[in-house]
Amino acid sequence: MLDPATLLDTGGLHEHGFPRSVMPRLFEIEHAAQTGVDNIRALARRSASASLLSDSMTGRMAESVYYRDVLQPVGLADELRVLLRDGSRTWGLFVLCRAKGSPPFTPAEVALAGTVSAPVTTALRRSLLLAGIDRDDVPDAAGLLILDDDHEVRLCTSTAERWLGLIQEAHPAPGHRFPFTLDALTNKVRAVGMGVQVQSRAISRTGHWVTLSAWREKAEDGGADGTREPEALTYVSLAPSRPGELTAIVLDAYGLTPREREVAQHVLLGRSTAEVADSLRIGEYTVQDHLRKVFDKAGVRSRREFSGELFQRCYLPRLDDPPLTTDGRMRNDTPGDDTPDRPR
Repeated sequence: MLDPATLLDTGGLHEHGFPRSVMPRLFEIEHAAQTGVDNIRALARRSASASLLSDSMTGRMAESVYYRDVLQPVGLADELRVLLRDGSRTWGLFVLCRAKGSPPFTPAEVALAGTVSAPVTTALRRSLLLAGIDRDDVPDAAGLLILDDDHEVRLCTSTAERWLGLIQEAHPAPGHRFPFTLDALTNKVRAVGMGVQVQSRAISRTGHWVTLSAWREKAEDGGADGTREPEALTYVSLAPSRPGELTAIVLDAYGLTPREREVAQHVLLGRSTAEVADSLRIGEYTVQDHLRKVFDKAGVRSRREFSGELFQRCYLPRLDDPPLTTDGRMRNDTPGDDTPDRPR
């Protein structure tokens, strides 16, 4: 899974994935240097959803830094990537590899992989809108993690540990303490310079969204005599995503076009059809047409229902009123209550 705003990793499923030994270099290539013909950001600018590295390199695999530093050291011969995207938004990435000595990917397999992109992207977007019932409490406060340039942990608060443990990621590399989401973010922040903040958002196993913010600073301690160069450290804050961030995520997840999103934002601000038309310099009938499409994608029938839907998803979680959970969904742990379907 990828954050559509930053294209940073936000969790996922790893079956026979890359070993831990190559992951730092992989994230450096993808998110820090952003090099390589099939880099995620390069793929996002192409029209085709599927890309085979050997085709992109026209057979000159030895010239690919990604092949030399990531695939070749672990005995892999080629890599097929399939973007999961809807319009300009990329939500995830399938990565399939072939080992040395295995039959190469065929043109038919590449074409087949490309057909998977649209339906899987639709399913993925919809899954992000599904509400569940919490079985456990989740932290409401921010957590702090501090790393050095060797990826060693200098500080990890208990709240940060809990947030990292909740990020959706299955079958990571053996011995890897934290999700790859964190590796992607910290590699990116090392490339942008001191004091510059990089953010990403990830969905947790409970359905909450968490915002990860990273920045780098020089440690104040320069040694007892002050002669040693201050050490550069990476600071990562993990906290529940704010309502404004969630609104943007939900509008993206509905699959709205840029114009539909503009209209939706005006509606959420309580503006009339005439006001929206005047602001966007389009006709009122065009506004109504866009609104119908927005309502269809959101599964609602009116402005009131649409605003209520966004309120429930983004602002209700902030209301502390038992028996709601911290994200606003109904608990299912009331003693003696066996009802399977409670209001959410």
